[in-house]
Amino acid sequence: MCGLGRLGQHCVAVLGEFGVPLHGVDARLRDVWEVADLPSRLASLTVGDCRLPDALTRAGLASCRAVLLVTRDERVNVAAAFAVRALQPSVRIVVRSSQRNLNQLLGQHLGNFVAFEPTQLSAPAFALAALGRETVGLFRLEDELIRVSRLDISADHHWRERHLTDLNSSHRRILSRKSAGGGPWRHFHEWEPGVPLGTGDVITCIELGDARTPSQEMATAASATRDAGGDGAKRSAASWRHAAVVLWRQSAQTTRVAILAALVIATLYVSGVMLFALQYPDITLRDAANVAMVLVLGGFDNLFGQLRLPFAIPLWLHVFSVALSVSGTVGIGILYAFLTERILSARFRLFLSRARPPKRDHVVLVGVGALGKEMARLLRRLRRPLLVVSDAAEDIDLPAGVPVLVGATADMLPRANVATARGFVALTDDDVGNLEAALAARAENPRCTLVIRTEDARLCASVAALVPGARPLGVHSLAAGAFAAAAFGENVHELLHIEDHTILLTEYRVEVGDTLLDRLVGEIAYGYGVIPLLLRRHAKDRAEFFPSDDVRLVSGDRLWVLATIEALRSIEQGRVRAPSCRVVVQSVTSSKVVFEAAMTLARVSGCDVATANAVFENLPADVPVALYEHQAQRLLRELERIGVSAALKLANDAPDRAP
Repeated sequence: MCGLGRLGQHCVAVLGEFGVPLHGVDARLRDVWEVADLPSRLASLTVGDCRLPDALTRAGLASCRAVLLVTRDERVNVAAAFAVRALQPSVRIVVRSSQRNLNQLLGQHLGNFVAFEPTQLSAPAFALAALGRETVGLFRLEDELIRVSRLDISADHHWRERHLTDLNSSHRRILSRKSAGGGPWRHFHEWEPGVPLGTGDVITCIELGDARTPSQEMATAASATRDAGGDGAKRSAASWRHAAVVLWRQSAQTTRVAILAALVIATLYVSGVMLFALQYPDITLRDAANVAMVLVLGGFDNLFGQLRLPFAIPLWLHVFSVALSVSGTVGIGILYAFLTERILSARFRLFLSRARPPKRDHVVLVGVGALGKEMARLLRRLRRPLLVVSDAAEDIDLPAGVPVLVGATADMLPRANVATARGFVALTDDDVGNLEAALAARAENPRCTLVIRTEDARLCASVAALVPGARPLGVHSLAAGAFAAAAFGENVHELLHIEDHTILLTEYRVEVGDTLLDRLVGEIAYGYGVIPLLLRRHAKDRAEFFPSDDVRLVSGDRLWVLATIEALRSIEQGRVRAPSCRVVVQSVTSSKVVFEAAMTLARVSGCDVATANAVFENLPADVPVALYEHQAQRLLRELERIGVSAALKLANDAPDRAP
């Protein structure tokens, strides 16, 4: 761990839970640590410059599997990445960097490399938290819009009295259920399948959204916050065509005219070069290009302005030259007019006042740092009303149309219409100042959502407990999970904040010796406590969202899952929770259903067909495979549909199974 600032310390705290030895490198020895007892969590602490081979060698680079470069200076991180790669050709490198283009080039050059920027990772979590409780996640995967929603079940809600298993479908999965008066949830799938929803229950679900909704731009912007590093896939030709169509539809009329004019001029120019080169074989291609360029730029009189033509030219080529010169003059005029309009509009925007503050149902954002600017862009793409309060009078880089109030926060709250605002977000670098502003906003509007940026873990816990409805979030504490997961070679695509848990959308490539190899998707979901979101089989190009629990993974498969840090740690260490249920097959209505019942039993439980057939030879009989409750309940439903009577019982205590 190179760089033990705020981000580095949070990464150490997260990685320490994985039970791996950690070695720290920092430029100076600190007297005060923000994470308690941090030196005791390190196997060694080296004081030195992480760009120097000597410091890396003393820190034990030779025996490390991954290096995290998370200093605040991106130049130091990039230089250290080259130093690490020179010493270790295959070690995993995770870098803190906001330079997307540079990161992609470094990924191609260095290999086994990934880069993130904490602000870009955490901005969607702040933006969605400010909008309230309903939408808690929004991102795009494989050109599909994915939405994570939080729903309060009221007395007249259409899902009331329904079982959660009935709500799971090909486009939806239930993530968690919190009963009225119940405590916070800890793991996915901990809800009981057979208990119907009641008034006061709160459920969180993930579903495929409509790709044509206005929120598509928000999802695209949120997905852009991640940095693919060296593992990013190249866009297909279809994606480029789709992007071109979207750009054309969203462009202004003057922009479309300018694009068409440029295409016409380019086409005529290329045609002129070819025609002059073919008509006069004794001139070079460069001379032909020069003649065409002179005509396009309106230089017809320079070539044909004399009383007698200086060279023989066919009538058709002469006419084409006239058309080329006229078209070029018109096209160049259009391009000049377009550029002039853009320059003048940009200059006028510098002097025109911003939009007026919205009256109600808006988000008030205090603090225009890097996080504030990123969040403002995301909310604008979501088409949510936004107001920014800044204490600096200088020009701030915000999207056009965002109203800004300049002055002390306390003085600006009445003018910001906080009393009718939907949310209030304090994002300055001063934790105490953020808390003060949030409490002042709460006094103005007891119902608005409060989002407070604070990097102090103790203050964060105190605020969450003492200020009802407040959501204190830390940039570095949120991003630390993504950096930690990336250190183990996983591809982290998104970061979500759900019910005070950091959730990572992580891609796994199943390989020989992997803890996921030869396991059913259901076993991975319930044993590790994750949500399988997308599966791409090694032998197929088509991706399957919400894959069936009955699919067994083989080498070469790619699986995207939603997982907590604890679940990622379980996958890394191969610790699977033992199944706790068994199914007892009691009787069958007819011998004709035995074959289908055996196939169903083998498919759901994962046992071989011979074992499944043996169960039905001597009824009643226990299924010799322990199942997780969700698997067992589904097996009971499918057997009942066929005509088989079965029951559920608890399995004998068994230790966790290792891979």
